[in-house]
Amino acid sequence: MSRFISVDRDTAYLLPPSVDEWLPEDHLARFVVEVIDQLDLSELVGQYAGRGSDAHHPAVLLGLLIYGYASGVFSSRKIERATYDSVALRFVAANTHPDHDTIATFRRRFLPQVKSLFVQVLILAREMKCLKLGTIALDGTKVHANANKHKALSWGHANKIEAQLRSEVQALLDLGEKADRARVPDGMDVPAEIARRELRLKAIDAAKMQIEQRARERFEAEQQEHQAKMKRRQAQRDAGKKPRGKDPEPPKADPKDSDQVSLTDADSRIMPVSGGGFEQSYNAQAAVDTATMLVIATHVSQAPNDKREILPILDELSTLPASLGQPETLLADTGYCSQANVRHCHARQIEPLLAMGRDSHHLPVLQRFAPDAPAPESDDVVVQMAHRLKTQAGRVLYGLRKQTVEPVFGIIKQAMGWRQMSMRGLDKAEGEWSLVTLAWNIKRLHVLRAA
Repeated sequence: MSRFISVDRDTAYLLPPSVDEWLPEDHLARFVVEVIDQLDLSELVGQYAGRGSDAHHPAVLLGLLIYGYASGVFSSRKIERATYDSVALRFVAANTHPDHDTIATFRRRFLPQVKSLFVQVLILAREMKCLKLGTIALDGTKVHANANKHKALSWGHANKIEAQLRSEVQALLDLGEKADRARVPDGMDVPAEIARRELRLKAIDAAKMQIEQRARERFEAEQQEHQAKMKRRQAQRDAGKKPRGKDPEPPKADPKDSDQVSLTDADSRIMPVSGGGFEQSYNAQAAVDTATMLVIATHVSQAPNDKREILPILDELSTLPASLGQPETLLADTGYCSQANVRHCHARQIEPLLAMGRDSHHLPVLQRFAPDAPAPESDDVVVQMAHRLKTQAGRVLYGLRKQTVEPVFGIIKQAMGWRQMSMRGLDKAEGEWSLVTLAWNIKRLHVLRAA
């Protein structure tokens, strides 16, 4: 005869149940609450005026967001629902149930303060003996904006639609001026049709102004690069050497037909994504400690490539407290490699190891164990870096890059499930990326503490 555990959903508890008893001692939700209790939230608390009904404490709302992001729940509505359905979020919320509007408003309002909380968690990791800066790995990942790539307007298409609308407006004006109204189709309101087209023309003009502004900014950057290249080529000629190839064509200031602006999130950009194709995205950067896989610095860019992303990260690193230590080596792939970036790193007393091209994944065994070539006599920092990359120690050190930063992106996007911004605008994207990496760091600290 089969025996089963009895099922009884009606018998009441002898004593009121405690949600604390339902949560394992080593649960991540407990650790999130423990970490938040050690943070200085005075900057958040001080912004509450104390008027009206009692507010939910910032520690509770922050805990809901951090645990939500760490466990793959990003929607404020889903977080509100989970405070009823999830034992972990019931514990974080102390059996209260903030509504989704309160959670969403808190997230938008205090995104600027997340950066300081991010640093506080790094200091806590240092105090826990889990973090000691030395070698860091830098990489970027494309994150979908809260926008549809099909809701974008290109320069070429804008000009085409603008010409069509202006032609239609003129035709409607001519039609409205005719003495004989018989030519006006039944049901057509000529003034309303004109007003509708003028409204669209106004929106197109605003979009074209943004595209022109971006074209001017791009031209200024490309002009500086062009002048630097021409200066180097002229220096080669002055030294009696013939530069390789033809002189580069000067950049053009006019917008390209393919230049476009998103009509839903104007700060986002069309970017190539892994797997092929293009999406309306942001370029999210992260510098990760190779020893702990904790994110040390973050940055969000509108650039589709990483060539100019080292300097913003170096600026972020320079603002970290001295108690965290000084990074010694920065690892990054070939997308970051340039003479300027190498010099920027040396200026901050950080040794760069930036790949100068794609290396073979499987070196011949004799080449792998061959003695290092003599160090170059050149004072050129790029030449010195190229030599170090080919040494046995340099290859081992650079090999840490892929096994450090890329798994962090993989876990954030696949395990945590965060692949798209929840809000629109560059500032909010920057804040949300700080929140995501803050949640990752706490999740990672939970693992490191147990190890």
